[in-house]
Amino acid sequence: MVSKLERRIKIKYRIRNKISGTTERPRMSVFRSNKQIYVQIINDVTGTTLASASSLGMEAMPKKEQAAKVGELIAKKALEAGITTVVFDRNGYLYHGRVKEVADAARNGGLKF
Repeated sequence: MVSKLERRIKIKYRIRNKISGTTERPRMSVFRSNKQIYVQIINDVTGTTLASASSLGMEAMPKKEQAAKVGELIAKKALEAGITTVVFDRNGYLYHGRVKEVADAARNGGLKF
């Protein structure tokens, strides 16, 4: 029987075979743990992180609100860095719940993907 983590990693590799971050369109990768959510904007050509945001220090609010705040924050940081379009990498998670909140908030913040 395949564990939840093994299943997610299989899906993650399947997604990563199709998408890659370039200089023009970097990859926006989402990682969620049980308590926090982290987002990075990555240029896979050079292997560098261009911008990042996380929910560390936002424990007082519900998780979905944290995710929305992180989405707004990453959009703001990306626009400051001159990034307007990204490729969204859900990292093997279902596009639903906190992952969807991050994506919607980033879109509302001005990012295109």
